[in-house]
Amino acid sequence: MPSYSVSVPHDLGQATARARVEQFLDAVQRDYAEHVRNVSGEWQENQLSFRFVTSGLNISGTLAVEEYAVEVSGPLPLVAVLFRGKIEQQIRAELAKLLS
Repeated sequence: MPSYSVSVPHDLGQATARARVEQFLDAVQRDYAEHVRNVSGEWQENQLSFRFVTSGLNISGTLAVEEYAVEVSGPLPLVAVLFRGKIEQQIRAELAKLLS
């Protein structure tokens, strides 16, 4: 199965970065409410396992907050492969806003 992967560097330290990234799912729900539904996530230490539905596609993945970067990755439904670049770009942009 295809996948997506995004890495966004930061210099905030792990604790501060995690505090900011905890807003990630809220930002997705707020900013993309007309396109996204069934948003859920669960934190285990510094890793968030998330899932949501957009355009009828189930998207899931993990978001790991590291000391100097936030890494997001997950499987990508085959029909979404053509949109991988846009998906990664949107994730990168949202995280960059949260981490700046």
